[in-house]
Amino acid sequence: MISARARILLLLLVVMTAALAAVAGTTRSILLRDLEHRVDRLLAQETREFASLYERGVDPETSRPFTDPERLLTVFLERQYADPDEELLGLVRQHGDGPKQLVQPRDLTMSRPLENDEAGRRAIFESGDRTGFLDRPSGEVRWAKVGIGAKEEPDAAAFVVAIHTEREREQVSDVFVIMLMISAMALVVVSAIGWAVAGRILAPVRLVGETAAQLTEQDLTRRIPVRGRADRDETAALAATFNAMLDRLERAFAAQREFVDDAGHELRTPITIVRGHLELMGEDPAEREETLRLVTDELDRMTRIVEDLLLLAKAERPDFVQPEPVQLAELTADVFVKARTLGERDWELSEVAEGETRLDPQRVTQAMVQLAQNAVQHTAPGGRIRIGSRTAEGHVELYVADSGPGIPPQDADLIFERFRRGTARRGSRGGGAGLGLAIVKAIAEGHRGHVGLSPTDGGGATFTLILQEGL
Repeated sequence: MISARARILLLLLVVMTAALAAVAGTTRSILLRDLEHRVDRLLAQETREFASLYERGVDPETSRPFTDPERLLTVFLERQYADPDEELLGLVRQHGDGPKQLVQPRDLTMSRPLENDEAGRRAIFESGDRTGFLDRPSGEVRWAKVGIGAKEEPDAAAFVVAIHTEREREQVSDVFVIMLMISAMALVVVSAIGWAVAGRILAPVRLVGETAAQLTEQDLTRRIPVRGRADRDETAALAATFNAMLDRLERAFAAQREFVDDAGHELRTPITIVRGHLELMGEDPAEREETLRLVTDELDRMTRIVEDLLLLAKAERPDFVQPEPVQLAELTADVFVKARTLGERDWELSEVAEGETRLDPQRVTQAMVQLAQNAVQHTAPGGRIRIGSRTAEGHVELYVADSGPGIPPQDADLIFERFRRGTARRGSRGGGAGLGLAIVKAIAEGHRGHVGLSPTDGGGATFTLILQEGL
């Protein structure tokens, strides 16, 4: 199979060959056309000069108009000087023989002049045309003639100008051959340059292939160097696009490995507990009932862990957040109504933002309810929990503020990691799997935002969803 580099070079050579051949052929045609035009002008000029002398000239010896055709031709030829490829002939009819020839003696450069070609002279003299050409083995001859004579013998003599074009045609052919040779050398040079340029252009493509071949599930860190600006250079855009794809693959594989690792780590303990209780379960009905209760509780916890892990795995997908127009006041009120059923606390709807924005109401509600659940777990019955929303320039804020023990500074970042609940737990109530705040963080980042954490006035912690407007 022909490589892309070879196909590019072959296409380039085909185009260049066609272009150079067209240039050479066009140049040859132009030169031949110019030759024909020049010959036509010379023939017309010589015949006009003779016709002028024939019609209005006088014999220098008698100062009277010419009456003898031979005398007219002799006087005219004596006054002319032919170009190297030009012949000027005077032909006078002779009875019983070919036409008598009158020429000015000079050195002839053509290979076979007409003055040595009786058959050619006879053909021209006897031709009824005023212009024409002789196609001879030695080359083409273009001619024109002016007949001389009286009414009784209109073609008693003739002036003939003949131009031998073989030498100039050979020069045109030489130019054509030289152009072909130059074109051939140009094709060789273009082939070398084209091979190098094609290799340079295809280098990013080869690098993409090599990088893809070296990628494994264990190593997705390789990237292609981006040279140039992606918005102006197609190869740079290709490299940048491929690197972006690798980034997405790396994140996907990382999320997959993290999911497997987390699931294995967190599910191992409840599985061990379930197995141990089942193995030790006796025949006593009360013991069996207690074992079933413990097993059911652990299975419920495993179910919650799996659901939370699946939710975090979906956070890497582009459809994790599905924004739609939402009224902030209505959303805040719905969250407050749902949250106050989580526990006997002093619930307060502190402020409500007005207006409409685009966000995923289900995901935002899920995050806010999770924050409210955390607040319930870390406050005593009757403790105060405030829920509210507000708008700022370019973003929306929804918050949950509690009156619990607060978050130690060293745990501010730690608590948003999976299966981490901080080095000092907030209070002594319940312990989940440590996925709640990680889910909240994923939902905020899905809205191109983040989760803010700050102390509550009077004690406690305030968690704020800061979401970008106009998704």
